[in-house]
Amino acid sequence: MKKISYQVPSGINPKASYARWATWFGCGYISPGPGTWGSLGALPVGIVLYILGGPILLLLAICAILTIGFWAAQEYGKAAQEHDSKQIVIDEVAGMWIALIPAGLNPLYILIAFVLFRVFDIYKPWPIYLADKNIKNAGGVMLDDVLAGLFACLGLVLIDVLFVVM
Repeated sequence: MKKISYQVPSGINPKASYARWATWFGCGYISPGPGTWGSLGALPVGIVLYILGGPILLLLAICAILTIGFWAAQEYGKAAQEHDSKQIVIDEVAGMWIALIPAGLNPLYILIAFVLFRVFDIYKPWPIYLADKNIKNAGGVMLDDVLAGLFACLGLVLIDVLFVVM
């Protein structure tokens, strides 16, 4: 098993605002699995947003994080000289928050939303795969995780419908 480590790539100023946002305040520097760490780091904030304002506030926050994410991913990519650096996890934040919308404050649904999001983000079924491979800018970095979040959101709704029917 790999040892958990925290490493900032050379050429990146971790105190720069784009780096803080792109790595979700350092979650993206944790290895192995920075995407999983970014998703975990998104959970408490998403839950607090839901507590404070329900799905409407969460949707507004998703819009804000997408805007910030496009900028931060672009700037981090320039600094790292890499299109989709593994340290960029703000896209996981957006996707995770999308997956949380139907979960409400139900701990089991939050867990299912997390697992579904990570599965869709890691395995990238169609059309997530197309977005990941064919869009080579900050839009591509963000879009595949938005799609994974939407798939997880729909999957959670489907599980809820099937569970209630049973």
